[in-house]
Amino acid sequence: MFDCAGWQGGAPEPALQTIAHQTSEGMSHQPNASHLSRATGFPIVPLIAAVLVWSVGLNPCMGAGENRRPRVIVTTDGEADDRCSMVRFLLTCNEFEVEGIINSSSQFHWEGGEGWHAFHPVSWIKDYIGLYAKVYDNLRLHDPNYPSPDELLGKWKVGNVSAIGEDEVRSEGAEWIAKVLLDDRDPRPVWVQAWGGCNTISRALKIIQEDHPSKMKEVAGKLRLFLIWEQDGTYQDYIRPNWEHFNIPTIISDQFDCMAYIWPKVLPQETKTYFEADWMQAHILKGHGPLCSAYEAKDGAFHAEGDTPAFLHTIPNGLRSTESPAWGGWGGRYTRIRHNVWMDVPPAEGWKHPEGRWTIDNSWAKRLENVTDPEEMAIRTRYFKPIWRWLGEVQNDFAARADWCVKDYDSANHPPVVRLKDTPPDLDALPGEELVLDATATTDPDGDRLNFRWWHHSEVGNRSGRVIPEVASPTARITVPADAQPGEEIHMIGEVTDTGSPSLTRYQRVVIRVGDP
Repeated sequence: MFDCAGWQGGAPEPALQTIAHQTSEGMSHQPNASHLSRATGFPIVPLIAAVLVWSVGLNPCMGAGENRRPRVIVTTDGEADDRCSMVRFLLTCNEFEVEGIINSSSQFHWEGGEGWHAFHPVSWIKDYIGLYAKVYDNLRLHDPNYPSPDELLGKWKVGNVSAIGEDEVRSEGAEWIAKVLLDDRDPRPVWVQAWGGCNTISRALKIIQEDHPSKMKEVAGKLRLFLIWEQDGTYQDYIRPNWEHFNIPTIISDQFDCMAYIWPKVLPQETKTYFEADWMQAHILKGHGPLCSAYEAKDGAFHAEGDTPAFLHTIPNGLRSTESPAWGGWGGRYTRIRHNVWMDVPPAEGWKHPEGRWTIDNSWAKRLENVTDPEEMAIRTRYFKPIWRWLGEVQNDFAARADWCVKDYDSANHPPVVRLKDTPPDLDALPGEELVLDATATTDPDGDRLNFRWWHHSEVGNRSGRVIPEVASPTARITVPADAQPGEEIHMIGEVTDTGSPSLTRYQRVVIRVGDP
């Protein structure tokens, strides 16, 4: 079983566990009998709309029934792609406990910057929450976990914005982040995302070090960082020398760039369809309310959302990506390079991570952006695969949430809830042993027919042998390879896609650890 030590070398990160049944207490809506009659092949039970089994699951490191929605803080420099990401974030915020939305700066945008570097007025966040308020009541029809606009406004703060890497001013945003991290009434992890520079996060951690040095280890134990590059020097100058040795789980991403401005050049053609004008106009931009209409499309198509992987990573969709960055999920897949710092998997043999900052100047994504040699293009495709492999499902999820802005419950689609039956999410097995992976307890809130797929996530784990064949069934019988070695891991993904419109997909990862005969 996955223990409470969390990421290698890190502080506790509870394992996700399945639960046998989700009650209907507190539901605002339950599927009616006509919905249930559409499903075939397994029983359907009423359950809360659009709330995943992971949201209120049991886990060994917290009390039974505690809320499993991850706690998140966003820091953003307000660039156009940040504003696009914010539309999706607000539509997804039912999946999180939003602890803060903070204006910050970056090497690209700061107060006083001119031309392209000009800083978008900080009030843009308030404006977007105002648009969210206009669709809030309708969103609540689909999930009562959507926070109120007033709650979000209460957690909007202005951080360090006056210059690139400015982290000396005790800004309201920095004080707020420090307050959340110091609050010992809630020991759960807090995912702090740097959509821009790290300077406001740096100032917050300086406040803790200056005012509460005895609390540094405790704070580090619940801090999680997801950085979209290092968009100023403050991670290297302050956070790394003062905090990295506490083994704070930290992702510094470069592969995010396939969802940023270069997407038309680097995504596979079958994935681009979900980003082009026809799809975006039909599913997001037209007829989906004022928040979606505010999405800053480019020529009617997807513009850029380079910061979106930072929160895709934390959505409790069953891939269990927060348990280890090496496992992969909607926010990408990463490899540990020092302490508990994780960066992108090298695209080819011999590619070395930087010793210092990981940023636009030494980005592998930028190095590969304009390649034309077929071999280099294949390297590029492989490099971005940890994100693009999921993007069809990610975009359909976006489209469903856009529908929730304007449609009633019965007219919209909601994701299936993947439940395992007599199958622990972590298994110990011996070479040659036959296992049954059973997802027949899965349900769908709309009663849609479900398509099942069990597949071997072969890039993950330390298994170097053959790929276990895919099974298109709720139940899969698999055999642990006879040549599997003790200590190896086999990651099997139970993937369930409904037949609603747009079709929605959720998962359950089962980790098989090979024992010694």
